[in-house]
Amino acid sequence: MPKPILDYQASDHDSYLDLNKATFFITQTVAANMVAGGKGGSILNLGSMWAHQAIAATPSSAYSMAKAGLHSLTQHLGMELAEHKIRVNAIAPAVVRTPIYEGFIPKDEVDEAISGFDSFHPIGRVGTSEEIAEVAAFVVSNATGWVTGAIWNADGGVMAGRN
Repeated sequence: MPKPILDYQASDHDSYLDLNKATFFITQTVAANMVAGGKGGSILNLGSMWAHQAIAATPSSAYSMAKAGLHSLTQHLGMELAEHKIRVNAIAPAVVRTPIYEGFIPKDEVDEAISGFDSFHPIGRVGTSEEIAEVAAFVVSNATGWVTGAIWNADGGVMAGRN
């Protein structure tokens, strides 16, 4: 939920930290199982371009801080788990059309609000969850078998620049 830092309560902040805590311990369990299996594997995190770049239209300091932490975890685990043939990468999308927006935008206004970000992306439109899934499938595939600790920008070109 984008909001200015002056409007945050401790519970808002903690909800993001709780997500990172859950991700940390779920990843620990998954990695332990992969190590025990001895076959290696691939772990993929879902980060955010907001961890790289602040956007005035979407104040989201706590969210961005949490995603930056996830990016850091991805890089560290990429190094730490490499000896076990486990690759760890993340995808960092920009605005993607998903139902999450219905949590803070009235449902009948979501399409218009999301479409308002089309020009934010150099490609000229927001992304789709299907496109992120396609990137995810590629990142965990053998085609990227020599990549670990990378943050993949799947963002319609936002990190390259904005119109």
